[in-house]
Formats: sequence, C-alpha cells, structure tokens
Amino acid sequence: MSRKVYSNKKTKPEKIETDKVKDIIGMVVYFLIVVAVMVFVVKFIGQRTVVIGDSMQTTLSDGDNLITDKITYRFRDPKRFDIVVFPFKENTSKLLIKRIIGMPGETVQIKNGKVYINGYELQENYGIAVMNDAGLASEPILLGEDEYFVLGDNRNNSQDSRFSSVGNVSRSDLIGRAWVRLWPLDKICLLKHQ
Repeated sequence: MSRKVYSNKKTKPEKIETDKVKDIIGMVVYFLIVVAVMVFVVKFIGQRTVVIGDSMQTTLSDGDNLITDKITYRFRDPKRFDIVVFPFKENTSKLLIKRIIGMPGETVQIKNGKVYINGYELQENYGIAVMNDAGLASEPILLGEDEYFVLGDNRNNSQDSRFSSVGNVSRSDLIGRAWVRLWPLDKICLLKHQ
C-alpha cells in the first residue's frame, strides 16, 4: 500500500516578497487605469454639475446634481429648448445652466414680457411667467452664426442673455447639455428638453 507523503516545505522569504511586490504593482496599475478612465469620461463624455440658485425653477432646483452630456454636441447642433451648461463670462470657474431660446441667425426680442423670434411669439412650455425686465432684448437682437440666446425658466430671477454679464452664448462656450439629475435621490430622472 502506498503512502502519501506531505511536504512540510516552507515558502522561501524571497518568494513571499516577490508576490507582495507583484500585488502592489497590480493594484497601482489597476488604480491608474481607473483614474485614466475617469479623466477620459469627465473630459470628453460627461461631468457632474451642481445647480446654484433658482434661475431654472421649476425644472431644476438649487443644489440639484446633474450629469452634463459633453458628447452630443460633437455629433449634432444644439436645439431650441435644450438645457445647456456654459461658463459665466465674468467668472469662468462658475457654470451657468440655462435653456436655449434663440438659435443662430434668428432675431430675438422681448415685448410685453413675451419672447418673439423673427417677429413671431415663441410658443413654449417653459418660463411661462411674464418677464418684468426685457433687458438688452427690449430691442431686437440678431444672433450670429454660432450664437445662442439663453434664458432661465424662472425668468424673473435669472441672469441670462438679456443682460450683458451673460449676453449671447457662443457654440464654442457650450460645455454640454444637462442630461440626468442624480440628486436629490427622489428626483432622479433624465431631463426633458423639448
């Protein structure tokens, strides 16, 4: 009858050290790959944006956390009523979130608190409050080939294209389109643009 012999060999200390080094290198490589993917996503695909203020009430509220879609406008032009994110002219570290109202080449004017595009009253479901201050749009504004006229949904509490501090927004300034609300949890949703 054959007898199994169990070896009582101990692992050499050099082997243990080599395995630890391999594990550490593996974790570092994994961490670097994760960071690279995150940087790619934030730079080219989407980024977290926090709503500051009440200018987009009732669509968006102060403190809402959004994911901004940065890739869509690489494949198509912005559309009327898209909710867009762009830097504030006077402080580029501050991001503004507004709705596109006027498109390139159009004439925008606000008369009697209502928006007119090329002389016709804009039919919309957003920002239905009568505007108290037409600002620069009290006179017709002709938008350039790459310019957009933006307004907040809370028209009487919004710093937008009616005022020189924001003005018309160039296509190159658009970071992207607000896509998903992630916070608060009870309001998670894809954002409606049209």
